[in-house]
Amino acid sequence: MRRAMAEAKVGDDVYGEDPTVNQLQEIGAKMLGKEAGLFVPSGTMGNLVAVLAHCGRGDEVILGNKAHTFYFEAGGISALGGVHSYQLPNLPDGTLDLDEIRAAIRTDEDPHFPNTRLIALENTHNRCGGVALSAKYTQAVGELARQYKLKVHLDGARIFNAAAALNIKASDLAAPVDSVTFCLSKGLCAPVGSILCGNRAFIARALRIRKQLGGGMRQAGILAAAGIVALETMVDRLPEDHLRAKKLAQGLAEIPGITLDPGSPFTNMVYLSLPDDFPLTAIQVDFKLAEQGVLVDNTGLYSFRLVTHYWIDDFGVDKTIGSFQAVMRQV
Repeated sequence: MRRAMAEAKVGDDVYGEDPTVNQLQEIGAKMLGKEAGLFVPSGTMGNLVAVLAHCGRGDEVILGNKAHTFYFEAGGISALGGVHSYQLPNLPDGTLDLDEIRAAIRTDEDPHFPNTRLIALENTHNRCGGVALSAKYTQAVGELARQYKLKVHLDGARIFNAAAALNIKASDLAAPVDSVTFCLSKGLCAPVGSILCGNRAFIARALRIRKQLGGGMRQAGILAAAGIVALETMVDRLPEDHLRAKKLAQGLAEIPGITLDPGSPFTNMVYLSLPDDFPLTAIQVDFKLAEQGVLVDNTGLYSFRLVTHYWIDDFGVDKTIGSFQAVMRQV
């Protein structure tokens, strides 16, 4: 990737003249089965651009109460776009109940309500354990949206992980939606960037919004070159991460006091918890693990998320299991 970045052909992407960015956008759009793509600095910006391109001020988006856009994106759709969110409870498998979506839709007929314009999904679903949403479910949401003339956006930050887990193409998962964002900087290992995909008219609107948000970069081909390497070399190896997540989960499950979340891992995320009366909080355990060179994400008072990726090899898995064992023995 670093060699590709150093040797990248560049131009001014604000004027659409960076050949490497253009190539990355074309590759990304083709892999997701969409007409066009737009390179953005982050998945958060990609989701924000998508919502603002689909919705106007005072409009409403239906999403899950565990969605990344709701949880972890600083309220940007409301703060910057004036878009209202209607949060439905995510089911354990990451989906939203179709009947609840239908009941939440609000039309232009009643002046008391915001107008529903968009349904947003997430695949894989981070806060639901990294579970993959099926193509069948996404198709059902798409059909429901079309009945009410709504759009569907998919936060597909890890859509290639979902495709690997389901053994289908990412384009099959994205086919029913109007727009999809995916990250280059997670399991695909690029240093920065995401791609937003949709039809050409949508991407034209998104391009203007990206500029408004400060996401127009100049010789961005230096970054895009890494994204091309990611898409060409990292997608097919994702099952390795899933296998290591299973190995990690199996090792951790054998440690007294550690409980895996039901079904974990679904893809490359392992969710686990400690007893409620454990003498150390997750943050305290986090610090002790960090002293041993193991970095984890605490997700609650006694709970954690561990993620496998390209940089986590078999030695790293074994070291993590051993470090947890050492911490648990200390108390």
